[in-house]
Order: sequence, then structure tokens, then C-alpha cells
Amino acid sequence: MADLFATHESPPQSEEPIGGPLADRLRPRALDQVVGQEHLTGPEGAIGRMVAAGRLSSIILWGPPGTGKTTIARLLADAVGLRFVAISAVFSGVADLKKVFAEAREHARIGRKTLLFVDEIHRFNRSQQDGFLPFVEDGTVTLVGATTENPSFELNAALLSRAQVLILHRLDAAALGQLLTRVEEIEDAPLPLTPEARDALIASADGDGRFLLNQAETLFSVNLPAPLDPAGLSALLQRRVAVYDKDREGHYNIISALHKSVRGSDPQAALYYLARMLTAGEEPLYVLRRLTRMAIEDIGLADPQALIQCIAAKDTYEFLGSPEGELAIVQACLYLATAPKSVASYKAMGAAWKSARETGSLMPPQNILNAPTRLMKEIGYGKGYTYDPDTAEGFSGDNYWPEEMQPQTFYVPTEKGLEKRIAERMAYWEELRRGKRDSR
Repeated sequence: MADLFATHESPPQSEEPIGGPLADRLRPRALDQVVGQEHLTGPEGAIGRMVAAGRLSSIILWGPPGTGKTTIARLLADAVGLRFVAISAVFSGVADLKKVFAEAREHARIGRKTLLFVDEIHRFNRSQQDGFLPFVEDGTVTLVGATTENPSFELNAALLSRAQVLILHRLDAAALGQLLTRVEEIEDAPLPLTPEARDALIASADGDGRFLLNQAETLFSVNLPAPLDPAGLSALLQRRVAVYDKDREGHYNIISALHKSVRGSDPQAALYYLARMLTAGEEPLYVLRRLTRMAIEDIGLADPQALIQCIAAKDTYEFLGSPEGELAIVQACLYLATAPKSVASYKAMGAAWKSARETGSLMPPQNILNAPTRLMKEIGYGKGYTYDPDTAEGFSGDNYWPEEMQPQTFYVPTEKGLEKRIAERMAYWEELRRGKRDSR
């Protein structure tokens, strides 16, 4: 498989490819031709400053697919006069890396340094990533890694400490529009689209420049009698599938956005992120588990029905399945987003757990100890216990805390939803308790 990770020398910048895919023919010949990443390639950007200084440090290019990572790496090598070698972590292994490093050392001996571009660098395991370290440190290669995944999670700390992470932006509508204009210039013809269809084509790319160029190439390859409107475009071309890896950062970003939209009482945004997850193939029961967590963490006793709604939605989905059961998930999501919010129960749990760990094995007061045997009763277990329902107010005001411990306050209800009534009830009990203490 050596041909899959062989050395690729950069062509001269003046060389224009003839034929071939449109994406290759439109590939930028200089960094200032890269669209959508001016925050990096411009004069004040990290890459622009490196090129101006003529010194390139190892970098990790992190960004969505189709944003120019490979192109930038190739142009960097040209800009600073380095030999360009590209490998893919998907196809190469330890033996291939050893070969690349050996060749880089041979070239370094004759004064020609190497820029090693590693696509999908996060696919290398931890030990393989460690294998880069000595060659990066001694200058055998200048490493440029490309990844669509968060480097914090996917790359070794040791490797990250030796490379600068540069973030590429998802291409916006303006950048994608520039690409289409360049397509029309190179094809010397306008795209066979109405203005509305052109906007729809840009939206369908979802920030992926490579996908957009492939779609434009398809449009130029068919003989259309008249420009397509949005409906005609949709019938001819497929929309790009949204990026959503269920075990990677995109997954956690979207579930985080859903949770925060619910917490922020924005039902419209919550429904949008719910749709993003379910239409991308997320497991509905996973979504329901997360919604249930929101019901007990962010709403709690401000509206106890929130939890019931989530459990009912789970039962309904398991009973009906998709797609009918998904409406129950929508209902639960909207209920949570529009419910009064309180984290009083969540905070109370943390405080109570902390106190329990700190106080250890303190004995409850004798009056509320269990006394199932005669011996226990004789030594005072349960002595002085007041049965609350027998009192005039249905409330005894007895002490239920260990004698070595002062009463604590963990749960503080808010003024939102049902908790306002709970707060009033607790204040009434505290007033009775204070009165009974004063009368003793």
C-alpha cells in the first residue's frame, strides 16, 4: 500500500492543472486565495505571520470537512520552501512512518527540510502519536496535522505541547459564494440556477467547500435546457448529510446546546437541536435519558410534572416506535423548555452528600431510633417519639438531627412554580417548630 502514503511534491505555483476534478482545477495557488480562513492566512493571522517570518512551527489544523486544511498545508510548504509529504492516518502504520522519517532525514542532510502533512491525525493511536515526538523535536520534520475532531480529546498532551492548534472556520455563505464565482470564471459560464436556487445550493453545502464544488461540477456536467429553481435543484442533487458523529465532539456539542436551550427556557431553539439530533440518527432513548436528567436537574420541584412527562414520553416511544413516538419526545422537550426552572433539588443533593461524607457515622437522636425488640426499648430506643398525625397541627416539631450536629439547611426552594408553595409550607413549619422550642 505504499502508493497510498507516498511523497507528494508540490507543483510549481504557476502550473495550472488541465482537466481533472473541478476541486483540483480550482485549488488555490497561494495562501491569499484560500477563502473563509482569512483570520489565519491574512497578514495578522498566525499562518500569515509565520510565512512573513519564513519560519514555520508544527501546527494542528482543526476544522470541519471541506474547509481547506490540505490546501493550506500544501501552500505552506511552497511558501517557506519545504519539501511536502502527505500521509493519511487512515491508511498508514508504524512501518510507513518509519520510512517517511528516514527519507526526511536523508533530505535534511542535503539541506532540504520536510513538511509532513498528516491527514486525520486523530486516527493514530497514542503510541503512534508519541512516535512523532523525537522527529518533531529535532527538526527532522515540521508536522502539520489535520483533524475534524477536538484535539483536546483526540491528541496526546505531549504532541499538543509541541504544536500550535489553529482553528479553521466552517465556510460561511459569503465564502461559499466566492467559490461559486470562481467556478463560473473557470468554466466561463454562469451556473444554470436561478438566484434563489443558487442560495439554496450554498445552504445545502453546510459549510463544506469541497461538497459545494462537487455539486457545481455536477450541474455543469448535465445539459440543462433552463436554469433550475430550488425545487428542480433539490430533485437533481442530494443535500449534504449534516456532520454528527454520535461518539465524538459534534454529538456532545449538540446535546449541550439542547440542554442549555431547555435550561434557558427557549422552546424554539430546544426543538431545533432536538431535530438536529434525531434527524442525524441519534438514538431516541439516549435523547429521552438526557431530557429526563434535565427534568430533575433544572426543573425539579418547581414542576414535578416535568419528570412524569419524560417517563411518559419514554413509555410512549417504546410503545409506538418511530416516527409516531418521536412526537412524544417533542412534547416532553417543549414541556421542559416552557416549565419553571429550579436547581434547588440539585444543589440540595450536593450539599447533603457533602455533609454526609463529613459527619461520618453520627447516631440519630434516640427518639427516632428503630426499636423492634424489648431490649432496644429498655435502653431508650424510640423513647419520647411523637407521632405527628396525633398532634393538633399534624406536626410535632421534634428534633431529627444527631445530637452532635446542628440542624442544616440543604434545600432552599425558589419562588418559581410549585416551589413557591413549598417554600410557604416550610416557612409555616419552621414557625411552629420555633414556637414549640420556645415553649419547652
